[in-house]
Amino acid sequence: MKKQVMIYSAMPDGCVAELEKQFEVVTAAPGSPEFEQALPSSLGLIGSGLVVDSALLDRAPSLRIVSNISAGYDNLDIDELTNRGILATNTPDVLTETTADAIFGLLISTARRIPELDRYVKEGSWTGKIDNSLFGVDVHGKTLGMIGMGKIGQAVAERARFGFRMEILYHNRTRKPEAEAKLDAVYRDLEDLLRQSDFVCLMAPQTPETIRMIGEREFGLMKESAIFINGSRGALVDENALVEALTSGRILAAGLDVFEKEPIGISHPLLSLPNAVALPHIGSATSETRLEMARLAIQNLIEGLSGKTPPSLINSEVKASRNTTNSYE
Repeated sequence: MKKQVMIYSAMPDGCVAELEKQFEVVTAAPGSPEFEQALPSSLGLIGSGLVVDSALLDRAPSLRIVSNISAGYDNLDIDELTNRGILATNTPDVLTETTADAIFGLLISTARRIPELDRYVKEGSWTGKIDNSLFGVDVHGKTLGMIGMGKIGQAVAERARFGFRMEILYHNRTRKPEAEAKLDAVYRDLEDLLRQSDFVCLMAPQTPETIRMIGEREFGLMKESAIFINGSRGALVDENALVEALTSGRILAAGLDVFEKEPIGISHPLLSLPNAVALPHIGSATSETRLEMARLAIQNLIEGLSGKTPPSLINSEVKASRNTTNSYE
């Protein structure tokens, strides 16, 4: 008899069939009657965005693995999963370059006002000479301040350094000697980075310590000509303070791929500001990368339910007991 697993979010074509070769697969949206019916007997969950906490785990007594199709995993209560001996996995690395492309594209689009100018042309406003009120600012040769210098942060900084001759400052929980050597990156404390950077790019992970790490005080330290980019998580930024900074001219502009509440409401004041460029949390969303993420998540699921160590195991504390005492063949 095949083990039952549940898919709770959309997956690329072909991936469901791949899972069905080995598992009894239930596809159901969180909160639906089908989801609640299948949850108690599911050994694995695979998808993105589901909040897996004690309340959900209490309803999932058979669960052995959660396969997150995402590099981030702030939706998972890792401590609770570990305490219950449940494997937690994610899909890092395969999305690094794709996400860095999107974040640097957001930076360029914000600096050169590309979405605004696209509308200007399409709405018929371009009737002759361009007024200097529509000019953007240069990217090349400027100073980029990276807050968070993980793999994606370093990939963004590489594009800036080698493609646009930008000076790189960074702030991180730990120093990154390899980035300093490769990119001539200079470590700064957060306040100095905010004061000195022309572009501030937030790529830190979401932890209890980083929630709302950028707010009124931090925007007040930035140059009035600074552009703020957030490609990490919306909860790291006080959005009311960001709106005030943008409307008052405290900073020049912002480019955002993430928001405190997603999807962001159409009436949110950020969406009415011409100096804010907004994307729908789409950093890793290319067909090729999403397929690779799904394939890695499937591999994590298969190996975890075969008593092996998944390639992207988050809570390695579970690994020893899972490998030596439990096999779910």
